[in-house]
Amino acid sequence: MATIKVKLVRSRIGKTPIQRRLLDSLGLKRRETVKSFNDTPAIRGIIAKLANIVAIVE
Repeated sequence: MATIKVKLVRSRIGKTPIQRRLLDSLGLKRRETVKSFNDTPAIRGIIAKLANIVAIVE
């Protein structure tokens, strides 16, 4: 299965509680951290909800 790398580009400060919970579920705690995930529709949906906070690397 293909993998996808997600990077936290903006800070969590001032974000809604829902966005913070989604960031916690991805394991992104600090700015500039990068995590890799299997490319599934669930992960793509979370990334879509956090489009202005996270970026896909590579």
